[in-house]
Amino acid sequence: MGLEKDLYAQAIAEHGRALDRLAAGYEADPDKRRDLRQEIHLQLWRSLQAFDGRCSLKTWTLRVAHNTAASYVIRERRRTAELVSLEEIESTRIGSSQPADIDRDNTLRMLQEIILQLRPLDRQIIISYLEEMDAASIAEITGLSPANVAMKIHRIKKVLAHRIHMEGTHA
Repeated sequence: MGLEKDLYAQAIAEHGRALDRLAAGYEADPDKRRDLRQEIHLQLWRSLQAFDGRCSLKTWTLRVAHNTAASYVIRERRRTAELVSLEEIESTRIGSSQPADIDRDNTLRMLQEIILQLRPLDRQIIISYLEEMDAASIAEITGLSPANVAMKIHRIKKVLAHRIHMEGTHA
């Protein structure tokens, strides 16, 4: 019990802000986000009994967080609208409600909205990438090969950049 408590304290001290950003990347609603964050912390605490040091504490923490968040998305998906593929996001018509000179806050909001539409695995990959994880670390979390992760990151970045550019030019 003492070791898990120490590991949990270390994980939260070192990666707590990343967990908060991860929860925000998976859930836009503040109340639901708090619930998700609480679920992540609970699952992290429970999982540390099995932590054997074969990966870094950061990788373990983010893997547990992403898996918990992905399960959350799947549960929420059953209650709400369908998630979409990268191809569907790419082909979606862009609305004309955004001003031409999009500021940083609007760009970040648009980015978050687009990320929230992604399927859990794609969301997990791009959020990990935005947390400055390399392809090998993301591969360890997702179970994909590093080459597959790198390819997915490239595709997701391309789609996100295209959508943000289109949002800005279709004002």
